[in-house]
Amino acid sequence: MSYLKSLALFLAFSIALTVPAFSQQDSIRLDSIISKTVKYAASFPQEKVYIQFDKPYYAVGDTVWYKAYLTANYQPSLLSKVLYIDVVNDADSLVQTIKLLVTNGTASGGLPLPSLTYKQGNYHIRAYTNWMLNFQDPRIFTKTIPVGNAINKELVTHISYTSIPVTGGSPKVNARIQFKDQTGKPYINKRVSWKVLDGFDEISKGRGTTDGAGYLTIPVTDGKKVPKAGVLQTALSVDVQRSLSSSFQLKGIITQQAADVQFFPEGGALNAGIPLQVAFKAIKPNGLGVDVKGVILDKDNVEVAKFQSQHLGMGTFILVPQSGQTYKANVTFPDGTHHIYNLPQVQDEGISISVNNKDAESLSVKVIANDPFFAKYRGKSFYIIAQSGGIVCYAAQAALRSQVFTASIPKSKFPSGVAQVTLLTSGGQPLSERLAFIRHAGDLSLNVTTEKPAYTIRQRVKMTVAARRDKQPVEGNFSVAVVDETKVPYNENAETSILSAMLLSSDLKGYIEQPNYYFNHIDAKRLADLDVLMLTQGYRYFSYPDIIAGKYPKLYFMPEQGIEISGTLRTLNGMPVFKGKVRLQVPDKHFSAEATTDAYGKFKFSNLVFPDSSKVIVSAKYNVNGKNMMIMLDNTYAPAASVKTEPYEEVINIDSTLAPYLKNSERQHRSMNVLKEVVITEKVSKKPSHEDYPALTGLSMLADRTLSGDQFTACGMILNCLMTAGLTYADDNLYLTRDYNAGGRTPVQVFVKGMPADIPYVSSLNPAEIESVEVFFQDGVSGINRLYSTNGVVVINMKEAPKGTPMKIDDLKRMLPQSNQLTISPKGYDKARQFYSPKYDVPSKSVPGNDLRTTIYWNPNVLIDKSGNASFEYYNADGRGTYRAIVEGFDAEGNVARGTYRYTVK
Repeated sequence: MSYLKSLALFLAFSIALTVPAFSQQDSIRLDSIISKTVKYAASFPQEKVYIQFDKPYYAVGDTVWYKAYLTANYQPSLLSKVLYIDVVNDADSLVQTIKLLVTNGTASGGLPLPSLTYKQGNYHIRAYTNWMLNFQDPRIFTKTIPVGNAINKELVTHISYTSIPVTGGSPKVNARIQFKDQTGKPYINKRVSWKVLDGFDEISKGRGTTDGAGYLTIPVTDGKKVPKAGVLQTALSVDVQRSLSSSFQLKGIITQQAADVQFFPEGGALNAGIPLQVAFKAIKPNGLGVDVKGVILDKDNVEVAKFQSQHLGMGTFILVPQSGQTYKANVTFPDGTHHIYNLPQVQDEGISISVNNKDAESLSVKVIANDPFFAKYRGKSFYIIAQSGGIVCYAAQAALRSQVFTASIPKSKFPSGVAQVTLLTSGGQPLSERLAFIRHAGDLSLNVTTEKPAYTIRQRVKMTVAARRDKQPVEGNFSVAVVDETKVPYNENAETSILSAMLLSSDLKGYIEQPNYYFNHIDAKRLADLDVLMLTQGYRYFSYPDIIAGKYPKLYFMPEQGIEISGTLRTLNGMPVFKGKVRLQVPDKHFSAEATTDAYGKFKFSNLVFPDSSKVIVSAKYNVNGKNMMIMLDNTYAPAASVKTEPYEEVINIDSTLAPYLKNSERQHRSMNVLKEVVITEKVSKKPSHEDYPALTGLSMLADRTLSGDQFTACGMILNCLMTAGLTYADDNLYLTRDYNAGGRTPVQVFVKGMPADIPYVSSLNPAEIESVEVFFQDGVSGINRLYSTNGVVVINMKEAPKGTPMKIDDLKRMLPQSNQLTISPKGYDKARQFYSPKYDVPSKSVPGNDLRTTIYWNPNVLIDKSGNASFEYYNADGRGTYRAIVEGFDAEGNVARGTYRYTVK
């Protein structure tokens, strides 16, 4: 059902309820609540975003292919046309922000993972619009993507943790790490230095030696000093001159001492005398579900109920709470330990709402009041309102004339997704609430097929996608990813799909473990497990009292329709220029536009489209007396999405978990790095080196480590990039890593263009001007270590300044900034990238090389026409096994769907 049609239906329904059905004078009429809710939904539409990726994990050097889907009130969003994607590393630091142009609710692109910017670790994706950030609980899309590294890898680690409970304190945590080389051979009897950091504070440190299997046990905590989100850093000495470093995030490892169990009465409260369903959720210290069983005891230790989890630590049991009683749960965990947890306090007076969601066509709603509540409020009016996504789908008014009230609500009134059924007083105060998940037999579905079930390597494949809703063909916008599942294995239940993101996670509070489980191979058990999930999760911010009282969210950010550049044109004495002409140019795009200033000198260019890193020229020099004018641009504020990253989906042991994928990645890079014959036709000019400076001639002719200037091209901070040359930056000094890990704190001496330099000067250098960096572990016969009391030498060679001609005064003037013309590089849209899909039009044996692709095919623009069908072709790679296709997207009305398909390659 489209949003506009729904809105019209709700308004008509509101009018039908304007005649009071009961003599009771209500403090606020039901139709008033409905009209205010409809107004809120229309004034503050809720945007949701989902991103489909071609794979669940990647390796350094890969490209992440993605497509974003943006909806507002169940339709493709026309509200925002700018989408932001943040990439955050496992230390919660922002690595990159991508800006996308949204067209008809979709946007797509590719994100390269260069080795200078991305290291092995877990990266968190956050996708949002500025409009979303106005709300207290924004529906920001989040996903954790592990990234491994197989390029020149010398160290492979595997870590596990053990926790020893401490009475009255935090647990003692030990880490056991195995160190191996890339071939799987353990590093035996190797010295390892380690330290635990909490931010910039060093919690503990030590040294150890690996055993006969390459293992070392490290005490991460002693039960006293506990890092909140610490990092364990290790350095393994391979030989006298070389050490290999690793770091392990401790976020989520050092948490509460024991697992936790929470109890959730249906309707929200344990009301005395009312038989009700009580849900529970048991989670391990890492936040993931754990299977438990146990018994419920009253205050006299009499057993009144038994329970056992049915899925991921969740389950239900029936309880009839009694007035004056207290209840506790004796819970048994898989390791045989027992813990006691208190249930919520029994309410002597109350009313509860329950929902039976087993019928495919309707929701069965039951309202039960206990004796004290019924005696006190008999004859009073109450409201039952059901909404989904902020849109009222059902409303009823009833007087409390009996203790039990039932109603049947047709599911056809609801869109697919989470529905919130609330019991309110006539004053609009919520009394009880229940969530239910709505499915429809006629929901949008995708049928993915190929011409045959099995193919050979490099064979052409034709795939067809058919979209149907209520058995009728529909138009839609979809994307498809085909991967070699043998190289990219993954747990389907743990995936984030367009169904789980748009229909489930975006409407519920808290973390949902294995979200795609509830949409994958649906059966009676999974439907029952989903209903338990509805009992244990809260609905995202939606407050009837606030809506009734007119307490709307403050709007700090308006929906962006495009890139905007604005400012003020003034004369040099500060007076605004009225009817002045301001010209904007984007030379790379051959684009220009002109604006006229108002009485305050204000001008604005809206809905601009240009790629990121483009130069934009804003000029007023063509005005009469333009040389006496100045342009003052407004600041562009880009709000950050402050979403706390959670460790639940992080992969601790990336090397072992992603082993098949990283092994294939290593083969790919090895095949691409084959040296080719080079014929030198020109004389090679001598590059600057330490030999050019007399004070450094005593150093060895060959440096121990050398970095070329190209390696600093994408370097944000020079000191961090120097750490790849066997150096460690700490305490505002540079040290040889091998010396630093051994406990030495004697810094190296840095020379820039043959002159001694301190760290502040080094950090101020322009990376683009660096020719090379030479690192010497010894000072040879130069005497530098003795002269400067240092250990080691770093020589930074700068590029030679190009020889030019003497400048004239006019040339110098042109270089100086002009007040009437500004050149800026604002944040533009991410540049479009094209997925490469080879074509094998000739027999595969005649095509040299190995095709080791893991993403076989990626197409972000699968457009289905009125026939409801779309086809596309591609070629298989050289991998044999199972190939898996995932198609996701929405139709013209915003209904989402997902289809999967597998075929065999022999």
